[in-house]
Amino acid sequence: MSKAARQERLMQVIVGPHISEKATALAEGARQIIFRVRPDANKTDVRQAVELLFDVKVERVAVARMPGKAKRFGLRTGQRRGWKKAFVKLAPGHDIDFMGAE
Repeated sequence: MSKAARQERLMQVIVGPHISEKATALAEGARQIIFRVRPDANKTDVRQAVELLFDVKVERVAVARMPGKAKRFGLRTGQRRGWKKAFVKLAPGHDIDFMGAE
């Protein structure tokens, strides 16, 4: 895989930030940011993508698969789509500011 193709793939690894109460608490207390990532992404891909996109140093990455919930629609049953999330711990002195406030 060429370097340009690899960088293009890394740009598509992160789907977006995951915003929840737990994610906010982790960001404030433990310097961890939670991202939704592609289902085929691994820890190395996530680390390289975060370092490339946000220009920060990543200390550690943990990934978790979130299974889709079973839901009912009247008498029919269905399944929500599953997804994958990555817990990214940033090195001391590094931070990601999504709001852009200076």
